[in-house]
Amino acid sequence: MYLRPGSNIVKEAGGLHRFMNWKRPILTDSGGFQVFSLGALRTILEEGVAFKSHLDGSKHFFSPESVMKIQEDLGSDIMMAFDECVEYGASYEYTKQSMERTTRWARRCKQAHTTLEKQALFGIIQGGFYKDLRKKSVEDLVALDLPGYAIGGISVGEPKEEFLEILKYTTPMMPKDKPRYLMGVGTPDYLIQAAMAGIDMCDCVLPTRIARNGTAMTSCGKVVVRNATYERDWNPLDSQCDCYTCKNYTRAYIRHLVKTNEILGVRLLSIHNLRFLTNLMERVKIEIENDNLANFQEEFYQTYGYIK
Repeated sequence: MYLRPGSNIVKEAGGLHRFMNWKRPILTDSGGFQVFSLGALRTILEEGVAFKSHLDGSKHFFSPESVMKIQEDLGSDIMMAFDECVEYGASYEYTKQSMERTTRWARRCKQAHTTLEKQALFGIIQGGFYKDLRKKSVEDLVALDLPGYAIGGISVGEPKEEFLEILKYTTPMMPKDKPRYLMGVGTPDYLIQAAMAGIDMCDCVLPTRIARNGTAMTSCGKVVVRNATYERDWNPLDSQCDCYTCKNYTRAYIRHLVKTNEILGVRLLSIHNLRFLTNLMERVKIEIENDNLANFQEEFYQTYGYIK
């Protein structure tokens, strides 16, 4: 949003809610993950990060103070502190330096945050896959007394066992009276695992990304609708789904749209995937209330074909 259309444009439009006509909550990231994913195009300094735009090669600089100003201009309801997400396999020494710098940046973000009544600032727990660094990160960030906290730096390509180990280790240390946010997680099995660990909210591009590849999440597992087997399939994507797509279109028609590169196919798959995950999390809420989430997980994994 900073690069395109530009946070100044969004501010002139009255903020993201008016710009995109969305009257529900909006969360914006600080740009940390996006900048650090640029690799050779960025340079990390104590003051912030210098990087080149992937769009036109122009030079830019993000600091904790500037990303607070950008997010205040965007007008989101939840804004994230500036952080560094280290890659899986990073050394202990580098991960320690990065985690400590992320904490210092969080302090600067809190000092620069001026819209306290309108926007909640969340801190991001880092520390890679080193438990002592995760513990230190939680302690230092909790001391800042922020409105909410996120777990960053997992689900970055590590084995599932390591993901679950850090998730289950870190979450119990987070404040119980503030939102717990797991960043970058969107597969059904990880969402259920997150809920079981005590996470309140997650985010991920997965439902729309796999839609662009012609894939739907259904109650019986993934359906790659572009495959030839669905050429004459007159059934909806998921007979148990109540979304607009499943009420009005067949697998065969959506396959046709995807194969001919019609943008409607991607939109219909996106609508379905988002509704599938919404339905899943509504069910998770019910199972939590009924103290039955573990049994639901077992049933869901068997149906969806996951290995626990």
